[in-house]
Amino acid sequence: MSLLKSLNSLPINIFMAHRSWLMWFALGVAGLTLCGHAAADIFKCMQPDGSPLYTNNPGDPRCSLVIRTDKTQSPVAELADERLTRRFAKADRHRYEEQVQAASREHGVDAALIHAVISAESGYNALARSNKGARGLMQLIPETGARYGATNLLDPRQNIDAGTRYLKDLMAMFGNDLKLVLAAYNAGEGAVQRYGSIPPYQETRLYVPKVLAYYKRYGGSPSRPPIRVVATTG
Repeated sequence: MSLLKSLNSLPINIFMAHRSWLMWFALGVAGLTLCGHAAADIFKCMQPDGSPLYTNNPGDPRCSLVIRTDKTQSPVAELADERLTRRFAKADRHRYEEQVQAASREHGVDAALIHAVISAESGYNALARSNKGARGLMQLIPETGARYGATNLLDPRQNIDAGTRYLKDLMAMFGNDLKLVLAAYNAGEGAVQRYGSIPPYQETRLYVPKVLAYYKRYGGSPSRPPIRVVATTG
């Protein structure tokens, strides 16, 4: 418990500039693993001044893996999830529950994922606008909204329906890989296709784990595709 208390004072990325700190952290991770928990991989990155930087969330593809651990959620990862997200009152989620459930049923996308995207994108502010022109609950740009027939992105029903359809199309495009789907939702499908992975944009690298944290909080399972087959008639 004392180790967890000490970790509580650390930022999400655990930075260590000396080998002694790396050894301490590795032993701590091992201790947690022996207690039935696992932790995240640790990477070594070189800073501009030549000193090493150790982190569980590398922002540079040139960083090298130095400790590989089991992928099971650990207390450290649970703590990271909590710090990535803010909590919303039930009234905020319930305000648009009818529209979310309708879009979920019609398009076969998990309602928990729709809520997770709304939480990260607008914080349930239906009138939200970004400096890039994105609008509404799911922060769609007009071109994307028009692609799915939305004429007023500040209308919650139209916004949620168009955003959900976009998520469904991204699922089909990226083989239900939720991380790539969320990266494409944030950075555009072209960027994900160009890099073949999550693009090296700081905003996107923060966005993906944030939505996944919300998704897990709302009852979703990141390891299971958040999409189901919708029965059709006719």
